[in-house]
Amino acid sequence: MVKTKTKISKQEKRKTNPSLVETIRLAKKNEKWLDVAGLLSGPRRRKVNLNLSEIDKEVKEGDSVLIPGKVLSQGNVSKKIKVVGLGFSKNAKEKLLNSKCEVVYIKDEIKKNPSAKGLKILNHLKVTRWK
Repeated sequence: MVKTKTKISKQEKRKTNPSLVETIRLAKKNEKWLDVAGLLSGPRRRKVNLNLSEIDKEVKEGDSVLIPGKVLSQGNVSKKIKVVGLGFSKNAKEKLLNSKCEVVYIKDEIKKNPSAKGLKILNHLKVTRWK
């Protein structure tokens, strides 16, 4: 179920991280990114923090994945992929770059890819693929 823009705005007002607020606002402006805005505006306990090993299990070579939370460094990625995340631990970013993966923050991806084409959302609850 998609949250309404009004609900997202109310939840966004409680956020204190300026980078998170900017990302939510950018996502909220674009219909294709409304699901992501809803995920990011929710409670912190619902944020998705995934390790590289968990990401590696879910993706295929060449995939573009969106993590609506932080990417952590446990494990390795054996495939060349594009990882779009809200945040990256220092070690996770190093490991991804060393394995020739592309590392992009969500707000940059919204500007570059407003139609969200080819992105796969990795969430603990479900995996969503945008066409």
